[in-house]
Amino acid sequence: MITIIAAIAKNNALGKDNQLIWHLPADLTRFKKVTLGHHVIMGRKTFDSLSKPLPNRTTIIITRKKDYQVKGCLIANSLKEAIELSKSDKNPFILGGAEIYKQSMAVADKLDLTFIHHEFEADVFFPEIDKLIWKEVSRQDFKADENNKYDYSFVSFERID
Repeated sequence: MITIIAAIAKNNALGKDNQLIWHLPADLTRFKKVTLGHHVIMGRKTFDSLSKPLPNRTTIIITRKKDYQVKGCLIANSLKEAIELSKSDKNPFILGGAEIYKQSMAVADKLDLTFIHHEFEADVFFPEIDKLIWKEVSRQDFKADENNKYDYSFVSFERID
C-alpha cells in the first residue's frame, strides 16, 4: 500500500517559498506517529525544506540530478525508482512536494490528509481529489485550540477499485 500524506489548506494550498504556511502541532504529531519506521518518499525541494533525514524513517529523495547524494538517504531519479527502493516497506509514504503528489495520485492506494479549514496565499497546491477515484473512509474533525490556531480535520481516502 502506497500512502500520500499531506496537510492541505481549504484552497488546496501546500506551501509558499518552499515552506509550510502554517504551524499545526497536532498535524506534526500525527505525521510522526504514522510515518515512524516507514520509508518516506519526497522530492529534492521538499527534502531541502527539511534539511536532514527524518529520524527513524528511511528517506528517499527524488531528483533529476544524477550525482546528487545526501548522507543517510536513498536517491532516486524517478517516482517509479523511489517506489522500487521502498518495496521492502508494506506502507511507504509519499511526502511531496506538489509535483511528486501530482505524479503519485496515479499509483497511490490511500490519501492520509490533514485539511486545514483556512485559506492561505501559496505558490504550490495539492492536486484535486477526484471523488470518482477516491472514497473518504474516515474523518476526525477538530476545533482550533491554544496549540492549534486553525480548525482542522484528519481525513483518509482509499482508491475505489
